[in-house]
Amino acid sequence: MATYPAARPAARDARATGFGHVATSALLPPDPGHLEAIVQSHERCGSLGISPIRAPDHTPLVRIDLAVARERNRRLSAHSVPVMEMLLEQILATQSMVLLTDVQGTVLHSIGHDDFLARAAKVALAPGVNWSEQNKGTNAIGTSLVTENATLVHADEHFMHANHFLTCTAAPIFDPRGNVVGVLDVTGDHHSFHSHTMGLVKMSARMIQNHWLMEDSRQALRLHFHGRLEYLGTLMEGVVAVGPDGKLHGANRAALDHLGMSGAALRMNTLSALFGVTLATLVDHFSASLAGPLALRLPDGRQVHATARFNWPGWYRLGSAGESDLPASAQAAAQVAVAEGTPRDTTPAAPLSQPGLRQLQTGDAQMDAVVERVKRVLDRDIAVLIQGETGSGKEVLARAIHQAGKRADGPFVAVNCASIPESLIESELFGFEEGVFTGARRKGAPGKVMQAHGGTLFLDEIGDMSLPLQARLLRLLQEREVTPLGSNRAATVDVSVISATHRPLHEMMDAQRFREDLYYRLNGLVLRLPPLRERSDLMVLADKLLRRECRGRLPRLDEEVLQLMQGYRWPGNIRQLATVLRTAAAMVGDEGVIAVQHLSEDFLYDARRTVEPAAVAPAPSSEAEPVAVSATSAEPVGGPRTLQQLELDTVKRALEEAGGNISVAARRLGVSRNTIYRKLYWPRGAGR
Repeated sequence: MATYPAARPAARDARATGFGHVATSALLPPDPGHLEAIVQSHERCGSLGISPIRAPDHTPLVRIDLAVARERNRRLSAHSVPVMEMLLEQILATQSMVLLTDVQGTVLHSIGHDDFLARAAKVALAPGVNWSEQNKGTNAIGTSLVTENATLVHADEHFMHANHFLTCTAAPIFDPRGNVVGVLDVTGDHHSFHSHTMGLVKMSARMIQNHWLMEDSRQALRLHFHGRLEYLGTLMEGVVAVGPDGKLHGANRAALDHLGMSGAALRMNTLSALFGVTLATLVDHFSASLAGPLALRLPDGRQVHATARFNWPGWYRLGSAGESDLPASAQAAAQVAVAEGTPRDTTPAAPLSQPGLRQLQTGDAQMDAVVERVKRVLDRDIAVLIQGETGSGKEVLARAIHQAGKRADGPFVAVNCASIPESLIESELFGFEEGVFTGARRKGAPGKVMQAHGGTLFLDEIGDMSLPLQARLLRLLQEREVTPLGSNRAATVDVSVISATHRPLHEMMDAQRFREDLYYRLNGLVLRLPPLRERSDLMVLADKLLRRECRGRLPRLDEEVLQLMQGYRWPGNIRQLATVLRTAAAMVGDEGVIAVQHLSEDFLYDARRTVEPAAVAPAPSSEAEPVAVSATSAEPVGGPRTLQQLELDTVKRALEEAGGNISVAARRLGVSRNTIYRKLYWPRGAGR
C-alpha cells in the first residue's frame, strides 16, 4: 500500500500547499478539518504523480467486467439501489445524480437528472469508470474511500481542473462486519451546492447499512441502543446482532462509533462482556407486554438505553429458566449493572406456556374478553384485525398472538404501512427482481412477505395502504402466492396475517378509500383494544410499568397524583402512561413517593385542565382504595331485592354523589365506564 506524507503545518491553510489553488468556496462555512482533509488529499495526489491539467483516463470497464463487478457486489446493490431512488427524489430539483461505487471506486450504478447526466458523461461519471484518488485525483468518492469518512469536495477543491465544475458529497458504506464495501455519492453542478446534501447522503448510507444488518440478523437478537433515550428508533441508534450463544456477530457503523471499536474487536466480545447483561435478562424483560427501554452500562461506565428484537426460533425459552451466557461468578454483577446499578428483582419468571397473552390479562374485563377470543382462534388460520387508538398496544397484542401459537418458532415480521414511502412499500412487501431498479442484484431482494414465510406478517396501520397495493395484498391473501416486482414467477408463501389500524375502515369503504373485498379478507376475527380511559386496570398497569422502570425499591403514588391519573383521559393511551411514569421514576430518585413535582409540566397542565372540571363532588376519604360493588351497599326498599337491582341502586347512588359524572362514578366504584353504561341501560342483560 502506498504511503503518503503527513500534512505540513503550513498546509493547514489550503492556499499554502503548493499543489494549486484549492481555497474552499465562499458558499462553504470555514472548517479546519475539511480544509486539512482536502490538503492531505492534494498531497497524496502530488506524491502519486497525478497531473492536475492532464486529461484523465475515462476508459470504462468492458461490459463483461462491469457485469462481474456488479455480481461481486450484488448484496451492496440490492440494499443500495432502492435507497438511491429515494435519495434522488429528495435532490431532483438540484439537477444532480446519485452514484454507487464498489470498494475500489468503480461506479456500479448511476441515476439522475437527464440534463446533468449529459454533462457528467463528459467526465465519465458513469458505470464502469473508476473514481479512486489514484485515477481521478481529489474527489468525494476516492477521498471517502481513503479516509473512511463522509467527504465533500466542492468546485476547485477537486485536484483535476476538468472536475472543477462539480460539487460532490460521498459517504462510505460499511457491511455488518465493519468493513468498507462501497461509497454512496451525490454529484451535481457546483452552482447547485446545498448544505443539506451531506446530511441526506450520510442518512442514506446509514439506511443501507441498517438494511444489510437486518437481513444478516434474521436468526439473531438485535440490540438497539443509544446514550440518549430520544434517539432510539432513529438512524442515529447503534444496532448489534447477537446469536443465541451470546456472541456478537455484527453491528452498524453507529454502534461501532458509539462503542469506539472496530468490527473485528466487536466480534471478539459477547453480549455479557460488552453490555453487562445476559440473554435471559433481556428475554425476561422484553417478553413482557409494555416492556420499555432497558438501561445498561458499558465497560467504561457509560449508560445506554436499549431495546431488543428477537428473531431466532424459540427465543422466549431462553428466559430465567434457560441457559445464561454469563459465567456463574459474573451473573450477579451483570444483573446489578442493569438499570443504573439498582438491584433487580430476581424472582424467576413463570414458564411461558402462552408467552405474552397471559401477561395481557391484568384485571380488565374487556382485555380478558379479547384474550379469550384470541385463544379460540389460535392456529386456525383465521386472519385477525386489531382496531384501537394509537398507543393502545396493537403490536403488543399481535406479538402475543404470534408467540402463543404454533408459529412462535417462525419469524414475526412487522410492517408499518404508514411509515414507508409509497414509492418503496411495494418493493418492501413483495421484493423485486433484477431490472426493476437500475442494477438490482441478479436474484433480486426478498420482500417482507417472503421474510415472514413460516411465521406471522403484521401489517400495522393497514388503513394507510394505497388502493393499488390493497389489490396486490388481496391476491396474496386469496392465493397465498407472492410475485416480486419485475418477475413473472409466483412463489408460494405460508404466513399468518395480522393487521391493525386506528382508522374507521367502514367509513373508508363508504368513501371508496379502502377495498371492501380486502376488508372481509382481513376481518376473520376483529379485536377492539379498549383505550386506556375505558380500562379498569390503570393502576395495575402503572404498577407493572413502575416495577420495570425502577427495578429496586418501588415508589408509590401520592393522593394527588392518583386522582390526576385516574381522572385523566390518556389520549396517548398506554404509550403515554409509560412515558409519564418513566419520567416520574427518573425524577423521584430515592424519595420513595411520586408527587406532582415529579411529573412533566405538559402532562400536569393537560391533566389538571381535564380532571379538575370533572371533580364536581369531593372524593370520599377512602378514594385511594377502589370501592367494590356490594349487594349490601344499597338499602332494600319494599322487600327483598335481586342482586341486579342492588347493583343498579349502587350505580345510581354513585352517579348522584358524582353529580352525574360517569367517569368519577366509575372511578369510585372501581369499574369501567362501560360497566356503568351496561348497568344503567341494559339492567337485565338485554341486548348483550
